Amino acid sequence: MGEQINFKEIFRKMCLIRHFELGVAEAYKEKLIPWLVYLAVGQESPSATISTLTKGAAVFTQHRGHSAYLAHGGNPQKLVDELLGLESGCCGGKGGSPCIQDLDVPMYGHHGLIGENIPLATGHALATGKLTVAYFGDAAAEEDYALTSYGFAATHKLPILYVCEDNDLSILTPIKDRRNWQVYDVTRSMGLASAAVDDDPKEIFTAAKQLLNRLPAFINIKTCRHLWHQGNNCDGPPKSDRLAEMRKVIPGASEIETEVKAYVRNLWQKQLQKL
Repeated sequence: MGEQINFKEIFRKMCLIRHFELGVAEAYKEKLIPWLVYLAVGQESPSATISTLTKGAAVFTQHRGHSAYLAHGGNPQKLVDELLGLESGCCGGKGGSPCIQDLDVPMYGHHGLIGENIPLATGHALATGKLTVAYFGDAAAEEDYALTSYGFAATHKLPILYVCEDNDLSILTPIKDRRNWQVYDVTRSMGLASAAVDDDPKEIFTAAKQLLNRLPAFINIKTCRHLWHQGNNCDGPPKSDRLAEMRKVIPGASEIETEVKAYVRNLWQKQLQKL
């Protein structure tokens, strides 16, 4: 694979995710979205980077899935409409925030059981033989059916990349209070090519590019969720903000973010007029 990292493309995707999610948070605050929302503010870089290497892959995600949808080419207008409960949404307004699905991506949504997208994605890779990407959190990664899926993928040498967006929280419970082992050590012992990186796009890109040549594979990406598990409440000052760091080093970052921010603002204003 000869792809070269495109920091501007990744930064643009991160800006789209960040400002889209802030728009969701505002609509939720104004009670224009009356049901649960799961936001990826702070967790933009994993999907923004992985998506640049996996164009055309089937994507499986769970409840915190807006970021993966947008990064992999989902339609922002259809996502707004879905969150507003409109029939023009990507799931006809019936899936809401945790169940984003759009076969045009193709992306397959969450069905309610934490981590169930992992065996589903594994089955897809087995049935189709096509590149499959599964996104999930550090709590879902440790479920029993997730662990057996990794082993199954290794045995059958499936074309799947497992992406753990590791924010160190199961709702509010950190890893140290849940287990004394790391999932990527387990996957490596099963025979999966495995890596653990921070949410620096360069680190993610380099590791993922290598792993995609050694599928099945598992990548654990340490990241930082800025908002609460559900809704728009803040856990407190974020431990880190990768988007803020990238603003300082990407040429033309201010212009890119201003353009994306205006696009998202206009999109929300236009779609809210449908209510």
